[in-house]
Amino acid sequence: MSDNKLLNAIKDKGKTLESEMSFFEHLEALRWHLIRAAMSIVVFTSVAFWQYDFIFNDVIMGPFNPKFWTYRMMCKLGNLLHMSGWCLDKINGKIINTEMAGQFTLQINSCVMIGVILGFPYLLFEIWQFIKPALHEKERKAASGFVFYASFLFILGILFGYFIIAPESIRFLAGYTISPMIQNTFTIDSYLSSVATLTLGTGLVFELPILIYILASIGILNAPFMRRTRRYAIVLILIIAAIITPTPDMITMSVVAAPLLVLYEIGIMVAAAVGKRKALKSEELMNS
Repeated sequence: MSDNKLLNAIKDKGKTLESEMSFFEHLEALRWHLIRAAMSIVVFTSVAFWQYDFIFNDVIMGPFNPKFWTYRMMCKLGNLLHMSGWCLDKINGKIINTEMAGQFTLQINSCVMIGVILGFPYLLFEIWQFIKPALHEKERKAASGFVFYASFLFILGILFGYFIIAPESIRFLAGYTISPMIQNTFTIDSYLSSVATLTLGTGLVFELPILIYILASIGILNAPFMRRTRRYAIVLILIIAAIITPTPDMITMSVVAAPLLVLYEIGIMVAAAVGKRKALKSEELMNS
C-alpha cells in the first residue's frame, strides 16, 4: 500500500512539475509569451501599414460615409416599416487636421489599433499557454476552449461596435446642432479616438461571459446570486447602454442593451455549469 502511495506521489509530482518553477522562472516564461504576443501585433501593424489605403478609406472612414452598410440597411428597414427619417443622405460635419504631424501620427496610431485588434486572439493564446501548465488535467479540459470563445466574443463585440454603435453615435453627434450658426468640424484625432473607443470598448464588454466564468471558478460569483440580482443587472446594463450610445432614442439604446442582456443570461448558464462541475468534483472527493 505504501509503495502505491509513493508511486502515485511521484506521478503527481511529474504532472505538476511545470507549475513548480521558481518565481523568476515564471517571470522569464511570461516575458517570452508577452514578447511573442508583441511580435504578432507588430506583424499585423505592418500589414495594416502596407494596406493603409484600404484601412483608412474603407475601414476607418467607413462610418463617416453615408453609403456605409449600416446606413443603407437602416434606410431599407425604415422603408419596410414605412418610417421616415431612417435614410441618411450626408453626414453633417467635416473632418480636418489641425497639427503639423497630425496625418503622420494618424497613420501610425490607426495601424497600431488595427494591429492590436488582429493580434488580440494570439495574445489570448499566449496567456493560455502561460496559465495552462499550472492547471490540473480536468481544469485544462474544462478551459480548453478559452482562446476560441474569448476571441470569438471579442471579434463579435468589435463587429457590433463598428457596425452598430459607432455609426449610430457618429450619425447622432454629427447631426446634433443647437444653432445654425455653429458648424460641426471635427479633428481627425477626435474622430479616430471615438471610433476606437466605441469598437474596442464593445469588444471588451462582450468578454462578460469569460469574466463570469473566471469569477465563478474562483468562487466569487454563482448562478443563484446572478439570478437574484438580475433586476439590478438589467438596470446597470441599461445605464451602460445609455452611456455607450449618446443617442436619445429608445430604439438605438434597446439595440445596444439587447446583446448585453443576452450575454448576462449566457453568463448565468456559464456560472451554473461551473457550479455543477464543482459539485461533481466535491462529490467525487467525498466518495474517494
